[in-house]
Order: sequence, then C-alpha cells, then structure tokens
Amino acid sequence: MHEFPISRCLFRVDQVRKIDRVAIEIAEITGPELMRRAASAAFACLKNHWPDARTVLVIAGPGNNGGDGFLLAKLAKAAGMGVQVVALGGESRGDAALARKAWLQADGDIEIAGKDVSFGDADVLVDGLFGTGITHAPDGIAAALIDAMNAHRCGKLALDIPSGLDADTGAASGVALRADATISFVAWKRGLFSADGVDCCGTLQLDTLEIPRSVYADFPADTELLGTATLSLLAPRSGNVNKGHFGHVLAIGGDEGMSGAISLTAEAALRVGAGKVSVATRAAHVQMIITRCSELMARGVDSPQSLQAMLDRCSVVAIGPGLGQAGWGHALLDTAMRAKKPCVLDADALNLLARKPHVLPGETVLTPHPGEAARLLGCDVASIQSDRFSAARELARRYSAVIVLKGAGSLIATAEGRLALCPFGNPGMASAGMGDVLTGVIGGLLGQGLSAWDAARLGVLVHALAGDHAAGQCPRGLIASDLFAPLRRLVNGCHE
Repeated sequence: MHEFPISRCLFRVDQVRKIDRVAIEIAEITGPELMRRAASAAFACLKNHWPDARTVLVIAGPGNNGGDGFLLAKLAKAAGMGVQVVALGGESRGDAALARKAWLQADGDIEIAGKDVSFGDADVLVDGLFGTGITHAPDGIAAALIDAMNAHRCGKLALDIPSGLDADTGAASGVALRADATISFVAWKRGLFSADGVDCCGTLQLDTLEIPRSVYADFPADTELLGTATLSLLAPRSGNVNKGHFGHVLAIGGDEGMSGAISLTAEAALRVGAGKVSVATRAAHVQMIITRCSELMARGVDSPQSLQAMLDRCSVVAIGPGLGQAGWGHALLDTAMRAKKPCVLDADALNLLARKPHVLPGETVLTPHPGEAARLLGCDVASIQSDRFSAARELARRYSAVIVLKGAGSLIATAEGRLALCPFGNPGMASAGMGDVLTGVIGGLLGQGLSAWDAARLGVLVHALAGDHAAGQCPRGLIASDLFAPLRRLVNGCHE
C-alpha cells in the first residue's frame, strides 16, 4: 500500500491507464460506469464553482475525455440548463461513442467544429477535447478550438487536464487551455503541478470515481505531493537541550560586493532553528553581517587555511550564495568539499561544480534553478523545462546527491529515483535572494539532524509556505527577508 494518501500521490499517464484497466477488469467497474461517475463529479464541480450558471458550452474530442463531456452535457440539460456541444469530428471512439449516442438520444444537438470556430454565449465552457490523450502539439482545427476557448469570456472547466498540456511533464509545446478549474479523475497527473500546468489548471480538484483503494496497491506513486503533514518531520523540542543539540551551520560565500546573499543564507539557518551559525566571507563584509544579525559569527577568510579552522568546528556547510567563480570561490569550495561534512550547494558553488566535478559528501543537497541545472547536465534550459521530472532524476543520479530543482512545482529527487513535488509558492518569490534563503533553510534543518532527503523536502515546503504567508494577496514586491517571520512559525508547527 502507499505510504501516504492517494491525494498526495502523483502518477504518470501510463500508470493511470493501468489503474483504469484494473478497476474495469478486477474491481468490475465498467468503462461506461467510470465515464458516468466522471461526468457526475465534473457537473458537481461545475455547479460548485459557478452556482449561478445557466448555460454551458461543451467542447468534445473523439476520445474518453469527449465522452465525459457528452455525459456532462446530458446532466446539464436534465438540470434545465442551456447546453451547446461542439465536437471535433463526426465520430467518437470506444465508450465515448456510447456517451455521444446518449447525448443525442436526450435530444441534444452536436455542432461539428470547422475551420472557422465560433461559439455562442455561455456562462461556463467545459473542455473535453483531449485530456491525457494528446501526444503532440495541437494543430489545425484542434488548435483553433483551444484558441477560441481561451478567447471566450466565461468560466472554464477542464476535464482531467487542460487540453494541450502534457499530463506527464506539465509542458505545453503549443497552445493550451488556460482553465479556471480542473477536475482530475482517478488520480493526480504529474503535469497538473509542474511547468505550464501551474498557469493552465486554475483551482484543482481530485475525484477518484469511487475506485477502491486496493486497486491502487500495485501502482506506487511516481512522485510524492508534499503537504502540511510533511511539517511533522521536525519533532517538537525536548526541554533539556542546549544550542549544541541543533547543529553548527557554516555559511560560505559573499565575494566582493555580494555580502547580502550569504547574509540571507546564514540568517535563514538561524530562523529555522540551527543552534549556531558561522559565516565565512570576505573580511570587508564581516561588520555589515554582524550589524544586520548580531547572532551570526562572521569571520573574514582569505585562504583555504583560514577556512579550515571554521570547517573543523561546524557540523553542516551551506556554500555558494555570492561565492563568485574566481580563484577565491574555487579555493573555498575545494576546501569545503574535502571536509566531507553534510552540505548544501547553491548558486556559484553549482556553477563551479559544473566546470570541475567534485566527490560530494554523502549527505549533500544541490539546489539548482533551471539555468544551473542545464549547466550541470550540459544541456539548455528548454531541455530542463520540457521534462523537469526526468531532469531532476538525472541530476540526482549523476551527482549522487539529493536535488532540489527550483521553479514552478519545485522538485526534490534522490539518486535512487525517488521524487517529491511542492505545490506551494507564488510568483512573488521570483526575486533576488529567495534561493539564498532556501539554502540556509535546508542547511539549518540538516544541522538539526534531518537526512538530506528530509531536510530538502521540509525545507522546500516551509520556504514555499512562508512565501505564500508573506505574500498574501500581494505577491509583487515580496522580498526574501519577508520570509523570516513566517519561517519561524512554520518550523514550530504553526501553518494556519
């Protein structure tokens, strides 16, 4: 059985199709019955989101996604709503053909889409065009239909996944529907939470269509969807403790003119509960860092020898923010990696690693954004973004480390192929310093005894939730230090 609820499991399309097949063959739920349940769930979703809707426009493709749409149209008509159905082609396949026939037998009309696509007025548009069945970028009449749906001024509900969106990767290689709400059937698909899926899906809802939990038993989730239950990874503190129980993080970075980055990293480690935090930086930055946060122990380092004494006293290393890629940064990274301490590598440490491989300590977390990930894998950013799941796994395998691939739907991966995805965060977090704070958060959690995998998952989660708490309804103008107050609340279990 799954180690977490189905609501926290993300699956690939091939897995969902196998679950469907087992539900039909073993649980003896017929295909038409699954389609009826999907239509019923989708109509309930529509009424919940648009309770005052009186007219519905359904766009139906030739496959099962279109079949769901036909049966939804029938339910809407029976409820007294005005319904227009536009179909891509004059025929439907498999169980969808039965659904199409049921709509016609209910005195429903079907308009076959042509080159000049036009819709009547409607309160809600229902996208049943492709779902998970799409294998290439939409073209021809299909692309015109999606363009017309996007231009239509009404609420938009996508069935299973917005048409044009890759259900496995979340990438849209061409035009894709931008829905206000998406109801996913049977199980969550990975692409709903990643890349373009973040902008295309709107509000998400899952309906498992009453498929028994036992049907899912033989299909381990491809990816774990992080939720607030993950906050329990950090246990409440005992009373009989001192600062030595919670780790000594050494933050290394801040070349000339880049003191702010390493200062944010170091303070973030303190804010999530590290017992002590030292900073190895340029001598010119020491006074500024101490003035900003008196609890930090900052020291100027100008050589590997001066860094070594600090490495001997720390338990965790967080290196990279503001490190630079010149000789100073090279020397400090080389020295830090030889210390074999649990570590977090970010920013210029990753760029240096891409240029000169190192043998990394056993408990290591790398936190690349797509550009850094592309350099680490020797490819371009488009290749990373076209399949973030595969990129994260390949990074973890190649570098034998836990990877945090930052971006919309940040991913955490292990060298063994385990994956987790964080569905939180907001566009306001696309600002300078946010990654530096994340580096400190993960380093501070490593210092408190969490494994690299747990520190990365919990760190990404509390960082994203802190960003959401700090942004509220005003994400534009959010700055990295705004996260410090909510971070402290979150690592103490206060997430409401």
